[in-house]
Amino acid sequence: MFLTLKLLANRHPSFIARTVFVKNNNVDDACRLVNRILGKEGILEQYRLTRYYEKPFQTRRRVNHEKCKAIYNEDMERKIQFVLRKNRHEPFPGCH
Repeated sequence: MFLTLKLLANRHPSFIARTVFVKNNNVDDACRLVNRILGKEGILEQYRLTRYYEKPFQTRRRVNHEKCKAIYNEDMERKIQFVLRKNRHEPFPGCH
């Protein structure tokens, strides 16, 4: 048991360091909290990707799609922030 925890601790030290208290026997909320923590740290994504063998062409396709999606999201965030400027106190700072 100790060896398994030690090997797991080397791979995911943040996973071992998490302790979730269950209040009033509310296990559902505790599980939601654990799932949120694991999702934020990317452990669930890593598990999903390494669960089955991914062929090299699928890996290339996935990586390229992730890159394109990141670029698209960055541009859209910039456009949204530009459109939302009208809601600021001074929409164009430094222009006066």
